[in-house]
Amino acid sequence: MDLNVPYHLENYIGGNLVAPLNGNFLDNINPATGQVYGQIPDSLKRDVDAAVHAAQKVFPLWSITSVDERFRLLNRIADIIDANLEELALAESNDNGKPLWLSKKVDIPRASANFRFFATGIMHFASESHAMEDKAVNYTLRQPLGIVGCISPWNLPLYLFTWKIAPALAAGNCVIAKPSEVTPATAYLLSKICIEAGLPPGVLNIVHGTGPGAGEAIVTHPDVKAISFTGSTRAGERIASLAAPKFKKLSLELGGKNPAIIFADCNWERMMADTIRSSFSNQGEICLCGSRVLIEESIYEKFRTEFVERTKALTVGDPLDDSSKQGAIVSKVHYEKILRCIETAKKEGGKILCGGNAVQLTGRCENGYFIEPTVIEGLGPSCQTNREEIFGPVVTLQAFKTEEEALELANATEYGLAATVWTQDISRANRVASKLQSGIIWVNCWLLRDLRTPFGGVKNSGVGREGGWEALRFFTEPKNVCVQL
Repeated sequence: MDLNVPYHLENYIGGNLVAPLNGNFLDNINPATGQVYGQIPDSLKRDVDAAVHAAQKVFPLWSITSVDERFRLLNRIADIIDANLEELALAESNDNGKPLWLSKKVDIPRASANFRFFATGIMHFASESHAMEDKAVNYTLRQPLGIVGCISPWNLPLYLFTWKIAPALAAGNCVIAKPSEVTPATAYLLSKICIEAGLPPGVLNIVHGTGPGAGEAIVTHPDVKAISFTGSTRAGERIASLAAPKFKKLSLELGGKNPAIIFADCNWERMMADTIRSSFSNQGEICLCGSRVLIEESIYEKFRTEFVERTKALTVGDPLDDSSKQGAIVSKVHYEKILRCIETAKKEGGKILCGGNAVQLTGRCENGYFIEPTVIEGLGPSCQTNREEIFGPVVTLQAFKTEEEALELANATEYGLAATVWTQDISRANRVASKLQSGIIWVNCWLLRDLRTPFGGVKNSGVGREGGWEALRFFTEPKNVCVQL
């Protein structure tokens, strides 16, 4: 099938690719070149209303479609994604700025895996029954909510878009989905894939546009029963303020300021390789990246020397070049924000050990948005740099003397999404993991994901959990039926 990205993208409503009803479009910029290379619909309430209407027409039939048929359709979508890995990966890299090899290795395979996982999961999803001796039997029906909204971010565009859509569809809901306006290309291509796969018209509707425009129209629509959102804490606060008075179900996966805690007894080589990865993968634009590296004092100098040396070796370059370890920052706005954060760190007294500057490439990428991987030391837990999410290739180093101090530093933030712990002492690992204020703890690894596990954060990192049965429970409504014997 043809998966080229056209200059003008279209919404996917009622099984058709259509222009926005107001005729307005937004520029789509390739961050590696800084050039406009397409336009996307600037959709508003009328487009969302049309999508909801299309979903309402098909929901009665889709909600009772057999799990066997949903299994078949979702796996068909996954098959088409796999068959078009090269085209999708190129679209993702051009749109987001990430290295092409990363899109091929992680983003696109994970998108198809999301569909396969939930296609299989719904076949095994079961509910409870409770016998009241010789009086009655209670059983729980889990039924689809109806029409749900899925709003995804720009950092892992197709990966996180499908992470929300797949369980919602598997559970029998119809979906109004909005990708980030910064990275819309693979969401548009998913529209074409769904048409090719034979997904019934209106089951999935993809509406492009901004958060204040299309996003708020989805969140506030009276017939959208639940919202699954991944993005900034600020945007999550706005969504919660709009949705809570309407008693919608909410799943909010928000920001992070994740600690990596490194004890002296760690497996040094494995720790060092994974800490570089967890600091700078995808230009540090992953909510799970470790942006605060906490090192036991006895190994601090050794760690600092080698970590800086390895960071300097990360090649910043054209995302289409296989030798590039770091690609472009996703947008000019975000690029300027990261540079401002680095300046703030300097003003707070931080010492730049390496990086800290914009990178000027030549040729195709001479106007792109590139920043050196940056390592900063000398800042305490109360400074802005160690408390606010930067979401870029910037990490800070802090030393600790005791396990208690490590925990105090790790928990000294309003966020609580993820943390990593590096130690060969299994008792210490369990102790620390139980006391960390984070929803996800990795011990001696990072980003090792089992899709069956609950995913989400505490404090300002979100509300609710995604993944496994948690996602299927979120997208269904439990109903107790009591039958007297």
